[in-house]
Amino acid sequence: MKPLSLSVIIPAYNEERTVADVVRAALASPYRDDVIVINDGSEDQTAAQAQAAGARVLELPENRGKGAAMKAGALAAYYPALLFLDADLIGLRPEHLVHLATPLLENKADMTVGIFEQGRSTTDLAQLVAPYLSGQRAIRKEILLDVYALADTRYGVEVALTRHFRDRPHLRSQAVFLSGLTHRMKEEKLGLVEGFKARMKMYWEVGSVILDREPRD
Repeated sequence: MKPLSLSVIIPAYNEERTVADVVRAALASPYRDDVIVINDGSEDQTAAQAQAAGARVLELPENRGKGAAMKAGALAAYYPALLFLDADLIGLRPEHLVHLATPLLENKADMTVGIFEQGRSTTDLAQLVAPYLSGQRAIRKEILLDVYALADTRYGVEVALTRHFRDRPHLRSQAVFLSGLTHRMKEEKLGLVEGFKARMKMYWEVGSVILDREPRD
């Protein structure tokens, strides 16, 4: 692996408004060699926008959830170091990717977790209260693929990752603050009623992962 190379993976479901900006920021970073958008059964122009922006697009035939999209991206990635970005980010800059990737590439962490800072008060507060829900992460491929039931985990995939590290004290996790970064909230994408329903579904799926227990050998 090149010293400053990793695969950037962007799981996306119906994110035609923002995915191209996320791709362009990734392609302007030092990690432009392998930028993959996993189109998770979108019903809009997400795939076309991502491809036009310059990403390598992997199509899933139906919506399978974020965990399955992340696993598909990891299996398709060229490099053993992975950097995951949400497709609905606003204000993403190349230096955000560098901040996330550097501890991993310098072997100072086995996973980094990006925390919004000075973006918008609503998203900043949510991530400070529950940093384990952040989708901005850099991680080694073999660790990600070892996460229990990864492909069956939808919104709760970040909780599954956090639990995987909690249960393995030898693995090192590091928080990284990402100044000026935020994302579109579900209520902005879907409207107040449908956005609220989607948020409640997300919390239910996150809760199911928290309550589920990983089988022990």
